[in-house]
Amino acid sequence: MGSKRRSFLPPQGKRRYRKLYVIAAEGAKTEPEYFSLALFRNRQSEYHLELLSSNHKSSPDQVLKRMKDYLDKKEGKSSDEAWLVVDQDQWSGDQLAELHEWSQKRPNNRFLALSNPNFEYWLLLHFEDGEAKDCLRRLKKHLPGYDKGIRASAFSEEKIRDAVNRAKKRDSPPCTDWPRIPGSTVYRLVEKLLRSLAT
Repeated sequence: MGSKRRSFLPPQGKRRYRKLYVIAAEGAKTEPEYFSLALFRNRQSEYHLELLSSNHKSSPDQVLKRMKDYLDKKEGKSSDEAWLVVDQDQWSGDQLAELHEWSQKRPNNRFLALSNPNFEYWLLLHFEDGEAKDCLRRLKKHLPGYDKGIRASAFSEEKIRDAVNRAKKRDSPPCTDWPRIPGSTVYRLVEKLLRSLAT
C-alpha cells in the first residue's frame, strides 16, 4: 500500500510574523549603539528592532514627535511595541508627563523607559550598583575612553542581565510613571528583548 509523502515546508509566501519594537531615543549615539549590540541584533529572526534616529533633536517633545511620525506611516500589529527612551536630566516634570500620558493611551503597546539622571547610569548598572553621584567618572573606570559611545565587547549577556537585576531592585515597588530617584526603567524593555532570546 502506497503512502503519500508529506511536505514539512511552510506554504510559499507565508512567514512567521516577527514582533516589532520601535525605539525612539533621546541620544543620537549611545542609545542606538547600545540597542545595536550583537546580543539584540543577532536575534532579528525572533523580533525586529527599529531605531529612530534623533538627528540631535533630543527634547522629550521631539522624541515623541519622531515616534508619532513613524507610527503615522507604519501600519503594525497589535503585538508591536513603541518605546520612548529618555533621560531625566534637565527636563521638567511637565515635559516627561506628556510622554507618560501618551504611553497610557495604549498601555499594552506604548511605553516610556526613563533613566534618572541619564542613560550613563543605566550603563553603569551593568558593572556596579549604587548611587548616581559621579556616574560618568565611575562609568569611565569600566569603559576607558568612553566618550558618549560604547565598546560593544564590554556588554556581555551576563552583564546585561546584571543591569536588569540591579535596576529592578531599585525599582521596588515598580514606579507607575518614571523613577524619581537614581534608577532606570530601561530594564523593562531590555528584559522583554532578553525574554525573546529564550523562545
